[in-house]
Amino acid sequence: MTTAYITHTYCDKHDMGDDHPESPQRLGAIQNRLITGQLMDFLRRLEATPATREQLIATHDQAYVDSIFARAPEEGHLEIEPETLMMPHTLDAALFAAGSVVQAVDLVMAGEMDNAFCAIRPPGHHAEYDKAMGFCFFNNIAVGARHAVRHHGLERVAIVDFDVHHGNGTEDIFKDDPNVLYASSYQHPFYPYSDPGASHDNILHMPLEAGSGSDAFQAIITEQLLPALDAFKPQLVMISAGFDAHKEDPMGQLRLSESDFTWITDRLMDVAERHCEGKVVSVLEGGYNIDALGRAAFCHIKSLMKL
Repeated sequence: MTTAYITHTYCDKHDMGDDHPESPQRLGAIQNRLITGQLMDFLRRLEATPATREQLIATHDQAYVDSIFARAPEEGHLEIEPETLMMPHTLDAALFAAGSVVQAVDLVMAGEMDNAFCAIRPPGHHAEYDKAMGFCFFNNIAVGARHAVRHHGLERVAIVDFDVHHGNGTEDIFKDDPNVLYASSYQHPFYPYSDPGASHDNILHMPLEAGSGSDAFQAIITEQLLPALDAFKPQLVMISAGFDAHKEDPMGQLRLSESDFTWITDRLMDVAERHCEGKVVSVLEGGYNIDALGRAAFCHIKSLMKL
């Protein structure tokens, strides 16, 4: 397998403060683990290209996009909403983050890469059509999925989100879009403190109680997600890869281990091989225990590489 590892130095420069859990150390933890585990030399490391305004506006409200550009500070921090702060490098980081997913989609759809992992921040799955929240400014995976539909003519894109938090933003953007199946496992009740409601049409909710571990997680994936994906027959599988469901992560109370991230990645790779010649684009979301993040992401990427 040829796996692209797409990132950009600006994604390290976005910094919301020394005590903020969404820290620049996150990407370094993943990279260091890949180097010590001797995987980095077998990845195709690429520098991300920035998203254009047109690509952002295809996914987000134009007035909202314009407001993020207009509010970018030249110094200090600006609170967009509680715990979601902009500083002078934030806009560039957000553009490269969203752009990396567009780039990954293009590479995979062209057959230049079998699959891709976007090692990016700020994350994206809480960003709604016209609202920043949960450390997120632009919805990176949604920008990429919308590009896959509009630019590549895909009719069926599946987004699977296994972050500990429900991806309210991705659901908000695609809730009435039959071209995108959005399936999310998450701790509930929990942030973003809204009741996602019942699964419907192109939205699959897979809530888990606090304290749930491997057995409960693997059961809902086997019983709910995999049949839904096979029925949908995706032409591209996209993954919101949040690693904060790990049992060591301070931001959640699920009890997953590295082996669970290997397991679900293997299952999603199988789905992609059955329906879309293995086309997978994975996008980093959460994961806030630095050591656990590095280990879990390593396992995920190793599975993408079929090693």
